Amino acid sequence: MNKLIITCAISGAETSKKDNEYVPYTIQETVEEAYLAYLAGASIIHLHVRHDDGTPTQSKLRYQAVINGIKKKCPDVIIQPSTGGAVGMSRMTRLKPTELDIEMATLDCGTLNFGGDQIFINTENDIKYFANTLHERNIFPELECFEKGHIDMVLRLHKKGFIHKPMHFSFVLGVNGGMTGEERDFYFMKDSIPSDSTFSVAGIGKYEFPLAELSIKNGGHVRVGLEDNIYLEKGVLAKGNKELVEKVVSIAKRYGREIATPNEAREILGIRRK
Repeated sequence: MNKLIITCAISGAETSKKDNEYVPYTIQETVEEAYLAYLAGASIIHLHVRHDDGTPTQSKLRYQAVINGIKKKCPDVIIQPSTGGAVGMSRMTRLKPTELDIEMATLDCGTLNFGGDQIFINTENDIKYFANTLHERNIFPELECFEKGHIDMVLRLHKKGFIHKPMHFSFVLGVNGGMTGEERDFYFMKDSIPSDSTFSVAGIGKYEFPLAELSIKNGGHVRVGLEDNIYLEKGVLAKGNKELVEKVVSIAKRYGREIATPNEAREILGIRRK
C-alpha cells in the first residue's frame, strides 16, 4: 500500500476566529500554521488566504507573500492554492493564484448549495475553463467532488479531453447541501472512480476522522484542517492544525501506513516539478 499523503486545509474562506481562535488570518499566522502542520506530517498545504481582518481574498500579491513565507520555512512542501475562493467570486478572480509559479491547485467539479441562499457555482463551462487554464500552466489539478454527479462530470470531461490523467480526486463529504459522509457514501464515491486514479477524503465536521480512518485502511489519502473541522474530538477545540494532522498520523500508525514526504507525494500523484 502506498504511503499516506496528508493534506492540511489550514484556514478556508468561511471558518473564523469566532469559531476557533487558531484559524489563521495574517500572513505570519498562515505561514506558522502551515509550518506546524508540515512538521506534524502534512506534505500538501491546501491554501486560502485572508486579509488581516479575516476577509477571504484571491489577491495574487497576498498569495505570493504567504507562499514565499511557507517556502522559506519548508521549501519542499507542496502548496495547493484554492481556485474555489469564496462564494460569489468571479471566475477570473478565483483563478488569480494560478498566475503564480505553483505546481498544484484545486479544481471544483460541480455546483453545490452551501446553505441558506449561498450557492457555490461551477458550471460546466467554468470547469472546462479552469481545467484548460491549469493544464496550460502545467498545474496539477486536485479534482474536488462533493457528490457522485461531480465524479460523473470529471469522467465526461476526461473523455472530451479537458481533464487529463493522472487523475487525483478529493471527496469532500459532509458539506451542507452536498453528499453526507457516511461509510456507504465513501464507498460509493471510491468505487465510482477509475482504478488507476488516486483519491483523498476531506470529511467536514464530525465526519473528518471517521472518513480519514476509512480512507487510510482502503489505500486512500486524507485531508484535515481547520477549514473542514475545528474540533479534535467532540466538544474539544483543536489548538491549531498541528493537532488535527497528528491525530491522522496516529490513526495511520494503527494501520501500518507510513506518512509520505512531499517528494514521495509528488511521485505517488504523478506531479512533475517545474
